[in-house]
Amino acid sequence: MDSLNPNRSKFARTIQKVIHLRTPAKLVNHCGKDSITSHKSKKFHQDDDADDDDSKLRSRAVLQALVAKLFASGSTIKAGYAEMQAAQNPYNIEAIQVADEAVVRELRIISELKQSFLKKQLDLSLSVPQVTVLLAEIQEQQSLMKTYEITMKKLEMEIDLKDSHINELKKRLQECNQGNKMMEKKMNSSGPLPILDNLKLSVMNCNHFCQVLHYAVRSIRRFVKFMISEMESAHWDVDAAAKAIVTDTVLAKPSHRCFVFESFVCRAMFEGFTSPNFSLSESSSAPEGKGKQRRLLFFERFKKLKSVNPIHFLSQNPRSPFGKYVRAKYLALVHAKMECSFFGNLNQRKLLNAGSYPETAFFAAFAEMAKRVWVLHGLAFSFDAEIGIFQVSHNSRFSEVYMECVTEEAFDAVDGDVRVGFTVVPGFKIGSSVIQCQVYLRPAATVPAAS
Repeated sequence: MDSLNPNRSKFARTIQKVIHLRTPAKLVNHCGKDSITSHKSKKFHQDDDADDDDSKLRSRAVLQALVAKLFASGSTIKAGYAEMQAAQNPYNIEAIQVADEAVVRELRIISELKQSFLKKQLDLSLSVPQVTVLLAEIQEQQSLMKTYEITMKKLEMEIDLKDSHINELKKRLQECNQGNKMMEKKMNSSGPLPILDNLKLSVMNCNHFCQVLHYAVRSIRRFVKFMISEMESAHWDVDAAAKAIVTDTVLAKPSHRCFVFESFVCRAMFEGFTSPNFSLSESSSAPEGKGKQRRLLFFERFKKLKSVNPIHFLSQNPRSPFGKYVRAKYLALVHAKMECSFFGNLNQRKLLNAGSYPETAFFAAFAEMAKRVWVLHGLAFSFDAEIGIFQVSHNSRFSEVYMECVTEEAFDAVDGDVRVGFTVVPGFKIGSSVIQCQVYLRPAATVPAAS
């Protein structure tokens, strides 16, 4: 038994080596198979995930194409309605029908898209949904362009209508201005006073004097307007000029400066009114005679001059009393610096000093004003009563007996006492009758208290 042990031991070792060599190979084979199987499974799952992502992207692209198509159809419908509205005025039946068909077609497309979406049967070029999106955007832009074109045409039509209306209003304004100029010319012309054509010396009263005074004041205001226009053309500071004339009154409105210049002109034109010869140096300016004879001569002067053109009369009677009055008042009212500023020279003064009369629009307005004050003076001295003229001092209390206000808002703006700022047009006394002066009022609260 012991002699057999070495052989057995050698055989056992050989079997053990065989078993040992075969076992790792088997294990290696099993492990290799498992690794390959795992790799294939992983690759399969990755392919499934990629397919899911592609499907989601495709679905998203299809929905984007659907939304783009809906927006495009909406823009087309909007453009169609705009076309129908534009075709209403002027009425175009063919354009209305075309627009209506376009709207119906797009509504049908939207309805079909809705049904396909609900049934999940969308067919929006699924192979290339990006093409559908681009086509839809092109359609939407085209519809928007069409809508803008229609809106632009509509605005152009409205502009044409507005322009036509503006031209019509301009024409009416021009007609009104022409009418106003004709009325102003008629009111300020040298025409007669129809209501005084048959006036007789024996029946004269203060009402006749008031009518001629109103006739003269209108002409004064026209000349003042002319003078202010010349100041503005010569780049005068008109407000500063008004303040230089009236220093102690603040005007309520800038437009009230015309009353300041009226006051200035009236003071110059009515100075010496109570003198028969208007305080002119030549005694021959007043009619000679006494009593009724003298009154009759003044009345004849009034009747003779009230209807004539002053420029025409002056050219034929340059040395007449009226001519002397015009010359004296012009030189007193229109300062040499003012004339030079207005016209760039002193030619009008030179002509007057030489015994001639200018033929300018400015002098024509002045001569018309002078004529009306002159005939008022003649009528005043035709009365068999004492003639007086008065003005009210600054800061005097307002009295309705002797005054009337040139601006009604002076009473509306102030509840309390009002005071006189300055006299615009003087008042007159004919015997015991009083003709109110015209004054510019200011609130008493703004007047500084006397010390």
